[in-house]
Amino acid sequence: MSGAVPKTFWSSPIRYLRWCAHEKPAIFYSIVIGAMGPVSLFVIPPLRRMAGDQDPPRIPLTYPIPKTPRKIPEGFDD
Repeated sequence: MSGAVPKTFWSSPIRYLRWCAHEKPAIFYSIVIGAMGPVSLFVIPPLRRMAGDQDPPRIPLTYPIPKTPRKIPEGFDD
């Protein structure tokens, strides 16, 4: 590669990443971390379940209806 800068990322991505790793490490690590984001959506949930972590219980959307009628308080009449 004798110091030549590749044309673009899209024309030769491996060559560009190799050049970036040496000349512009901030760009290289930004690309690496950015590529890990979508992959983590499919990798992390199964790993969590294998480690024994469970999903939290769902939050109830309604208030439970009591089985007995409500007792009306006394002594607060107008």
